[in-house]
Amino acid sequence: MGGNLGSKWSAATAQRLDVAIKRLRGRLRTESGMYSLGLTITQLSVLRSVVDKGPITAARLAEVEHVSPQSIAQSLAVLKAAKLVRGERDPHDRRKTLISADPSAAELIGSLLAGRASFLARAVDRLVAPEEREDLEKAIELLERLAAADLSGGV
Repeated sequence: MGGNLGSKWSAATAQRLDVAIKRLRGRLRTESGMYSLGLTITQLSVLRSVVDKGPITAARLAEVEHVSPQSIAQSLAVLKAAKLVRGERDPHDRRKTLISADPSAAELIGSLLAGRASFLARAVDRLVAPEEREDLEKAIELLERLAAADLSGGV
């Protein structure tokens, strides 16, 4: 019976964590000005991957983003129309197209990230007492571990 109570508690806690993360992500998007751009979260994620990893093929982008090739094609079409990315033939394999970011894309991503970081720094300064900051550091480490978890091999 104790294990059952533990799993119910864990499920409730997991749900609270999920809701808290979603709310924080939404707040970060609002504070960064992301919603005013007219791009979806997926499109911005693809753009960031192109900025960080480009030049890159659409197939590799689909792998990096964990989405279908069709989804990548749709996102890239929007980003190309906005002149944030461009495609050029791979000089080593003319059958492939390499996607590169326009310099304005790196500036845009940098601005969004700076807005998010600024909000978080202000929020921590105002809401997290100095004696709680070590707890926040521990929470960040735990969240990083959860984000990197590979549970495919079982427990």
